[in-house]
Amino acid sequence: MNNNQTIDKLKQMRLRAMAQFHTRYIKNNQYAQCTPDECLVLLTVHEWEDRQNKNTQSLLKKAGVSQKASMAEVNYTEGRNLDKNMFDRIRTLDFISKKEYIIITGPSDGGKSYLSQAMGHQTCLPKMKVIYTNTARLFTRLKLAKVDGIYLKEIYKLNKTDLHILDDCGLQPFDSLARETLLDILMNGLTNVRRSSPPSF
Repeated sequence: MNNNQTIDKLKQMRLRAMAQFHTRYIKNNQYAQCTPDECLVLLTVHEWEDRQNKNTQSLLKKAGVSQKASMAEVNYTEGRNLDKNMFDRIRTLDFISKKEYIIITGPSDGGKSYLSQAMGHQTCLPKMKVIYTNTARLFTRLKLAKVDGIYLKEIYKLNKTDLHILDDCGLQPFDSLARETLLDILMNGLTNVRRSSPPSF
């Protein structure tokens, strides 16, 4: 079986990253520099990393995390008053398994969205599910769900999420329905990161 046939079969088996890597190595005559075992490792690792990256990007898209934020790139300059040790502990994601809640407060344009989306990105890396949503839009959607009789179904979907990030939570006073909805979310075991100004109830 020649190289073209091998590449075609790799593509048919949906090993496209491996096929691309194999094609590039043949074209650049790089296989002469490694043993068969080393070549197999390179092909396998390349395919695995490509699938991992695609899975992460898919989770980020479903999560609604649009900003390319990273916990590793958080700015800890003195004026921001951010505790690096605290964020290092957050990066472990232990707060999720412990069902702990995180509230990020601060002035407008202080980077709260970046920090919360960085947490969302960090959570997607180990293939955990995240929802990043505007609080007002979420409450409106759940209010309509009550009218349509699918409210409990929507709450159940939220409960399947490992991390739920509520953006702009508490910018406006909560009415009785909003408070009831928030309580339903919290009581259903969701880990909740709330990016907000100090809430007003």
